[in-house]
Amino acid sequence: MKRISAWVAALFLSSGTVVLAQGQPHVHGVARLDVAVEAGQVVLQFETPLDSLLGFERAPRGADETRRAELAIAALKAADALFRFTPAAGCTPARVDLRSAALKLGSPDPAEAHEGHADLDATYVFKCVDSAKAAEVDVGLFEAFSRLQGLKVEVVTARGQFKRDLKRPAKRVSLAR
Repeated sequence: MKRISAWVAALFLSSGTVVLAQGQPHVHGVARLDVAVEAGQVVLQFETPLDSLLGFERAPRGADETRRAELAIAALKAADALFRFTPAAGCTPARVDLRSAALKLGSPDPAEAHEGHADLDATYVFKCVDSAKAAEVDVGLFEAFSRLQGLKVEVVTARGQFKRDLKRPAKRVSLAR
């Protein structure tokens, strides 16, 4: 497996783990999306309260909730429907990693079970013919999840780091400063 560069790791450590440890508010309907563009790939880290996807923050109860969870998981695994990059970049999904204690996915943070709020974390890796040409990404999360109303986006590229707020119905994030 290719090593993710130090600046991509720094983005995820500085923006996600440390901020959450400091008590970042858990806001239903708002999620976080970190985007790191590096040579040959784009890595996205998506973090959201489970309520923003399903309408509840616990393990599914009953057939209806189980079905809703299954549909959400299927939608989250469809990386090419959720994230569409500038065609000239030639980006294709290479890996999807979903983590949620409530949904028994991946290796979630063990502390999540004690916080009283269930979340879902996802990592998406796209391999690109020329990632430098990834000028923007169309985000399909609002189309897939009607409860999701906003995204706090942080972008890191070779040209710098910056933040964007994306609110429904907007879906395009510029990857240029």
